Amino acid sequence: MDPHKFRNALGKFPTGVIVATARMQSGELIGMTMSSFNSVSLDPPLILFSIHRKAQSFAAWQSIAHYAVNVLNEDQEQVSNQFARPGSNKWEGLTILTGNNGAPMLPNAAVVFECAHHARYDGGDHEIFVGRVEALHEHAFTAQRPLVFFEGRYRQLASAANAHTPPPEAELLHGW
Repeated sequence: MDPHKFRNALGKFPTGVIVATARMQSGELIGMTMSSFNSVSLDPPLILFSIHRKAQSFAAWQSIAHYAVNVLNEDQEQVSNQFARPGSNKWEGLTILTGNNGAPMLPNAAVVFECAHHARYDGGDHEIFVGRVEALHEHAFTAQRPLVFFEGRYRQLASAANAHTPPPEAELLHGW
């Protein structure tokens, strides 16, 4: 399969944007922007994200016991870009909050999930990280819309006035 064509096809699925953050045993802070985030389970509360095996911080992530998943809002494109750059000072200009598990959290994220390592799985050229959510923090302005990525660009959701509720029978579908 043509990898470029496959990537473009995957880009047809809009995703939210997160920054996963952690504090290494040395005290160094690491973080990276991702769109490969998903819920896994409500009981126990599990989430997942994946990291490319060639990422500079991949080996560091494999040794992390606790981390935070920061769901960005639409005013945080700059934060997304800052954490997407390899090797830059990703934390410059940010006030760092510390979670209950010691992981750094980003200010003004729509929601932050504090996680403990639960499992890792082979995902081809990526590794899938599953975290058990130990705490979550919703910020006061949670009505703000999330940062969305679609077809290689940041996008915005329509206003709530244009939103539609799925029909009642849709609740029968798993994952809704």
